[in-house]
Amino acid sequence: MNSTVLVRIAGAIDRLNGFVGRIAAWAVLAMVVVQFAIVALRYVFGFGSLWMQEALHYLLAILVLFAAGWTLQADGHVRVDVFYAEAAPRTKAKIDLAGALLLLVPFMAAIIWYSWPYASRAWAIGEGSREAGGIPLVFLLKSSIPLFAALMLLQGLAQAGRAALALMSDRSSGAAAR
Repeated sequence: MNSTVLVRIAGAIDRLNGFVGRIAAWAVLAMVVVQFAIVALRYVFGFGSLWMQEALHYLLAILVLFAAGWTLQADGHVRVDVFYAEAAPRTKAKIDLAGALLLLVPFMAAIIWYSWPYASRAWAIGEGSREAGGIPLVFLLKSSIPLFAALMLLQGLAQAGRAALALMSDRSSGAAAR
């Protein structure tokens, strides 16, 4: 595959995850507003809302699951920096490539594989909340799991592609210097 094409694909994946992540980040504001409303309604008016309580779960899922690919893109995930922080760029590229291809991609593929039937069943029955007065959109919440894994898998492939390009360009520049 041409390196220019690989860079374009990785850039498109970055833009997709950036777009989804920036939208998901708004869930923080929505969570604050909903939580404030829950507390105010309960303590000022003596009114509780199961729908609002469940909305916090939905918003947290949106935030965590849909911002994960964007966080990976920004190198914001937890990493054991004992070796990586001081490593040479070529070593970092090797670690990124191996981590993406041997850990991230297979794990996300497994999540997609196992969560797809779970989400499909929820869609088939139009699954809603088990509680009266709850949010009737559980099928959407369950669908966020394979969607999260797909976004992470794509970002892992973009990371692997960039690492491979860095290793190839380093090899070709090293050969040209000899």
